Amino acid sequence: MTTSLKINGEERILTCDPRTALLDALRGELRLTGTKDVCREGFCGACTVHVDGKPMSSCLLPVGKLEGRSIVTIEGISDGATLNAVQQAFIDEDVVQCGMCFPGMVMTLSTYLRDNPSANRDAVKYALVGNACRCTGYERIVDAAMSVVMAQEDAG
Repeated sequence: MTTSLKINGEERILTCDPRTALLDALRGELRLTGTKDVCREGFCGACTVHVDGKPMSSCLLPVGKLEGRSIVTIEGISDGATLNAVQQAFIDEDVVQCGMCFPGMVMTLSTYLRDNPSANRDAVKYALVGNACRCTGYERIVDAAMSVVMAQEDAG
């Protein structure tokens, strides 16, 4: 079966079993390996992608249910030349640890901070409930998110 999707702004045709998890199609068929394969149960958030602008666990999404939808992966979150604000904040705040959770954290925080530009620290922590960091580096991740909030407030 074929499924037509827009992935990172490009029309793509996937040829696979419609029950195939989007995560597997992204990593296997399209070689978009930034979306991480960790728990495969929708618990850890490492496989988070945006589907029509909303963060979702790609491990739980069968490709056959996504016909015509717009998917953005970590590879497509920036414009290519400039990192998005959350990616840049992760670098600026030296958040990097093992890296398995980062794509999902960036995808979750990007939409959350877009929709909640004045979020406070507790709200950011709550927004990350579905994203697990095995290195337990949450405080620096939250610091990075708060730097995005402050930059948005200064700009606006």
